[in-house]
Amino acid sequence: MSIVWLNGALLPAQEARIDPADRGFLLGDGIFETMRVRNGDIRFLSRHLERLSQGTALLRLPTPDHSAISDALHAVLQTNRIESGSLRLTLTRGTGPRGVLPPENSTPTLLIAAFPASAPPTPARLCLSTQTRDGRFLLCRIKHLNYLPNILARLEARDADADDALLCAPDGHLAEATGANLLILRNGRLLTPPLQDGALPGIARGLLIESGLCHETSLTPHDLHRAEASWLVNSLSLRPVRSFEGTSFVIHEEWTAKLQNILS
Repeated sequence: MSIVWLNGALLPAQEARIDPADRGFLLGDGIFETMRVRNGDIRFLSRHLERLSQGTALLRLPTPDHSAISDALHAVLQTNRIESGSLRLTLTRGTGPRGVLPPENSTPTLLIAAFPASAPPTPARLCLSTQTRDGRFLLCRIKHLNYLPNILARLEARDADADDALLCAPDGHLAEATGANLLILRNGRLLTPPLQDGALPGIARGLLIESGLCHETSLTPHDLHRAEASWLVNSLSLRPVRSFEGTSFVIHEEWTAKLQNILS
């Protein structure tokens, strides 16, 4: 039986209940983080907590106590006896009266759940979505709860018999996939879209840029068609791209190993 953390207590998932007046449920008023667990260790936890704080600051939520949240994450991990897998942290503004304006003082809802490791993803077939991401929109910089554009894009991918879809900025530059950042190898250089083109500041993406292995630059669908190889990357996985709208890619084992070495 899965055990979750909800507002300061560990309890069976079947018994966890969110208040019907919770703004996260009603309005998507909140944020989340998904963290990879390997050999019992929460990978890059400090980076996830820092991004969580950046998100709460933008949404004007109370600043989370990193130490308390870390303790809660580890409690969920240990209680569920998961050595490899993932943790999902969801933080909402909590309950409030009807209407858009939040209450002056709110008590956030914190939910943490653990999941065992799943099978490694197969190489992805990508298509282009009609949904867009505008990098000038500050919410593109955080993992907020309203994922409707991503959901619609993934439905488009399913309809096109693809595994995932790429969203573009309003000017046509590539932004990211529905749940991962995009990497392409072109002329021997690893490239990824910049934040101003709608890319989320992913944890794995940031590690690759800081390593000097990956560089930000605006990319078009034409650039992807001309790429030597491509990957989708997020905190949980590095997924090679098999094809993009008629263009096939080789699985570049040497570069995949380089990337996995940094992200492991």
